[in-house]
Formats: sequence, C-alpha cells, structure tokens
Amino acid sequence: MNLPITTVSKHEYDSIIVLWEASVRATHHFIREEDILYYKPLIRNEYLKSVSLYAIRTAENTIAGFMGISGPNLEMLFIHPDHLRKGFGKILLQHGIVAMNVSKVEVNEENTEALHFYQKFGFNVVGRSETDSAGKKYPLLHLEL
Repeated sequence: MNLPITTVSKHEYDSIIVLWEASVRATHHFIREEDILYYKPLIRNEYLKSVSLYAIRTAENTIAGFMGISGPNLEMLFIHPDHLRKGFGKILLQHGIVAMNVSKVEVNEENTEALHFYQKFGFNVVGRSETDSAGKKYPLLHLEL
C-alpha cells in the first residue's frame, strides 16, 4: 500500500474534527458524551494548531487518518472508522518514528487496543497519570520507545 502522507492545512481542520469525532465514538467507548462535546472545540480551536499535522489519504484524496506531532511526542493519531485495521495507523506511526523522530506517546489506560498497537512498535509504559491533560478522570499511560 503506497498512500501519500501529506501535511494538513488549516482549511482542512473541519474535516479533521469530523474524522476525530467519528474515530473517538468508534474506539473510545469509555469517554462520556459530555466529554466528547467538551474536547471537540478544544481540539478544533487549540490542539490542532499546536502540533504539526499529517494525514494519510486514500486514492480519492480523502483523509483516512491523521497524526499530530510536537517534538518527539505523538500527540494524536486517529483513523476514520471506515479505514480501521487497514494499515493506515501503522503507516502513519512508522512515518512518525522514522521521518519525524517520534519516541513518546500517551494513551488512555482504558484504550487497551491502542496500547497494544503502540507496544507492537516497541513502545513501553514508563509512567502513568491519574488524569488527562485537561484534568479529567481518564488515566493516561506514558509510553516511550
């Protein structure tokens, strides 16, 4: 599979947030509805502009998934539910590790599927926080290569 990874422009933020919400609803069953609604504008208006954004696109140039990177930190990686388990996350993560020197990521403790995904690529748990960065009761695992 040879799909392009491209940067994401600000005019694509609305598409990115739609993908983010679909992905969260499909994979983060532990997050309450009111918290999805809390995070959505924060991600759209603050978080996206604080990272370097990269997308993987289908042959039709539709964004299938994206990642946000800040220094060595993978701050976000989301795949649209229509494209889960097709290798898009693997392609993005490998690109982040090889081309962008990603070596750290945080994952919700309850998101065991994501934890196992990162562990397959050599990430190990090095710490834990009781809350997420917004202070919500979603414990985070800190992983490093």
